[in-house]
Amino acid sequence: MTLTYSLDRGYGGQGRLGLIVLSTDETLENEARQILAGQPVSLLHARIPAQAEVTPEALKTMEDHMVGTASLLPQGMDVVGYGCTSGATVIGPDRVADLICQVQGEAAVTNPLSAVIASLQALRSRRIALLTPYVESVNAPLVTALRAEGIEVLTQASFNQSDDWSVARIAEADTLAAIETLGKTEGCDAVFASCTNLRVLGVLEQAEAATGLPVISSNLALIWHMLRLGGIDAKGWAPGRLFGV
Repeated sequence: MTLTYSLDRGYGGQGRLGLIVLSTDETLENEARQILAGQPVSLLHARIPAQAEVTPEALKTMEDHMVGTASLLPQGMDVVGYGCTSGATVIGPDRVADLICQVQGEAAVTNPLSAVIASLQALRSRRIALLTPYVESVNAPLVTALRAEGIEVLTQASFNQSDDWSVARIAEADTLAAIETLGKTEGCDAVFASCTNLRVLGVLEQAEAATGLPVISSNLALIWHMLRLGGIDAKGWAPGRLFGV
């Protein structure tokens, strides 16, 4: 007996999202799941080969794997996000989008750098304090990229780590303490905690309460921007001021 059937969009009736996650990343997927739990979207992942040592030279190597990794995602993605702030900075957001669109041509494409810029614009924040886990050779291009978009970095602090394994294990309490200190910077109107492997979501509400400022992380901004590009009203899906705009 042959049965009749109909086809729908499958899981994720409101949106089909694809994430390109670094092979060394242990945080992005976990924080994304917390934000999207119970929501009517599908989130699928593919892992891109990444070196454990975070340097500009190592980050640049992901360019060679972008097309192959994007091809591992199913076709029909509404949005694809490349989950590396410093990688997007070194490779360039336009180049990342061009490579992904070679195999995901119908999808909108973003990355944490572009997402953070869009987030700060939505929050009308132009003068920020920057927290990173990176060494200075990785920090400098990020600051330059932000300034090129009219975002003034008033002050910055770093855990000075080049090992991605260690970044994923920086205690959230230490990240919170760093954000609280940076939030005291005179004239600052937001704090940006960079790196998809740095855990921030669990202390985000405490950080905003302590500083009185919007606090954005790479992961929060990336998921927010992916949802926005997908035309999804996600207000209230995650903690923090960003998901209120």
